[in-house]
Amino acid sequence: MTDTQNITLDELSTEGAGTPVIPGMGEEGEQLATELTAGTDATVPGSAETGAVESHVDPSAKVSGADGRAAFGTSRADRISSRELTDFPVLTGREEDWRFTPLQRLAGLHLPDGDQSRLTGTAPSVQVQAQDGITVETVGREDARLGSVLTPDDRVSAAAWNSFEQATVVTVPAELEVGEPIRITVEGTAAEASAQHLLVVVGPHARADVVITHRGSAVVAQNVEFDVQDGAGLTVTSIQAWEDSAVHASAQQAAVAKDATFKHVAISYGGSLVRLTPTARFTGPGAESELYGLYFADAGQHLEQRLFVDHAVPNCTSNVLYKGALQGQDAHTVWVGDVLIRKEAEGTDTYEKNQNLLLSDGARADSVPNLEIETGVIEGAGHASATGRFDEEQLYYLMARGIPESEARKLVVRGFLNEIIQKIGIEDVEQELTEIMETELEVTQL
Repeated sequence: MTDTQNITLDELSTEGAGTPVIPGMGEEGEQLATELTAGTDATVPGSAETGAVESHVDPSAKVSGADGRAAFGTSRADRISSRELTDFPVLTGREEDWRFTPLQRLAGLHLPDGDQSRLTGTAPSVQVQAQDGITVETVGREDARLGSVLTPDDRVSAAAWNSFEQATVVTVPAELEVGEPIRITVEGTAAEASAQHLLVVVGPHARADVVITHRGSAVVAQNVEFDVQDGAGLTVTSIQAWEDSAVHASAQQAAVAKDATFKHVAISYGGSLVRLTPTARFTGPGAESELYGLYFADAGQHLEQRLFVDHAVPNCTSNVLYKGALQGQDAHTVWVGDVLIRKEAEGTDTYEKNQNLLLSDGARADSVPNLEIETGVIEGAGHASATGRFDEEQLYYLMARGIPESEARKLVVRGFLNEIIQKIGIEDVEQELTEIMETELEVTQL
C-alpha cells in the first residue's frame, strides 16, 4: 500500500509537468547506476513533480545488461500468453497478479474448480448505435478476425476466450471520419458466471470515438479487442456503471499500428468487484497511446486497474494518468501500471502517474508503478504515484476566502476528478459523468 500523504492542490494537476529522462543507460541498455537496490527510490532528474508525488525509476524493474539477462526482478515480457486454459494454473491468491484481488468475490470467473473448463452463464446483451457506413456484426467464435489483437495473459481472460459463443464486431472502414460516437451498451441481467467478446476495427486513416457503457448486474469475464490500423485514430471510453452486485473482469487490449493514435479512458464507479486490464501494444513506429482512468470506490467496493503499455517498436509515445477517490469502510482500489520498453523501442517517450485521494478512514488504495527498460536510447521515461488525504493548509486557504469547509473539500475532489472526465471529449458523456460524480459527493461525509 502506498504511504499516506497529504496531497496539495498543485499536485492534483498534471499541467506543466516535465517529462523525466532515465539516466545511467548506455546504448546497449547497460545499467550504469549499479548502486540501486530493491526497496530504494531513484529520483528522475528533470521532473516537474514536487512534494507528495514521488517520481522515480522503479528499482525492481528489469534493466537488461550486455548479456541480455535481467538485472532486477522478472520481466513483463516473459509473461505467459495463451488461449489454453490449462496453461494458467488454478489461482491461489499468492500470484503477483492476483495478490490484491479477493478471489472469493470473483464468483467463479476464474474457474476455481480445476475440472471445469467453461463459463456457462448467459452473457450480457450488447446493443450498438452507429452511423451509416459502420459495419456491426454478430459472429461465431470461428471468425478469423477474433484473437487478431488479444491473446489471454491470465486465467480469467483465458476462461472468457474458451467460453464465448458469439462476438460483436464493429468495423470502421478506411478513411472514414466518424462524426458521432459509436455507442455500445452492455446490459447484464443474469447472476451466473458468463463470458463476452467484443472487437472494434478502425481501418487505415479512419477516425472514431467509441463509448462502451456497462449497466445492470452481471458476473462476466470479458475480452475486448481494438485493432487500430495504420494512421487511424480511436478514442475509447469504457464506463463501468454496474449495479452494486455486479462482478466484472475485462481484458481490453489494443494493437496500435504505424502512425496511429489510441486513447483509452476507463471510468469505474459501479459494481461489487471490477477488475480492468487495459493494454496498449505498439505494432508500428510513430504511434501514440494515452491511457486515462477515474475510479470512485464506496464502502465495500473493490475496483482494480492493471494496465500494460508495450513499447516494442521505435519512436512511439505513451502517457498514462489514473486517479481514484475512496470513501467508506473497506473501500479498496488497486492500480498497477506496467510499462515495458523493449530493446527495439529506441526513441520511446513514456510517462505514467497514479494519484489516490482518501476521503474517509477505513479505505485502502494500493498503487504499484512498474517501468522496465531494455534500451538507453530513449527520449524519456518515468512514473509517479501518490496516495493521501486532504491537505489542511490548502483547505485553510480556501476557507479563508469564505468557502465553507464541506464545500472546500468537495471543490478539491471535484477538480481532482474532472481532469480525467475532460479527457473524454464527448460533451454529453462528460456532462453525465460530472452529474454522477456530483451525486456521489452529495452523499459523501466530507
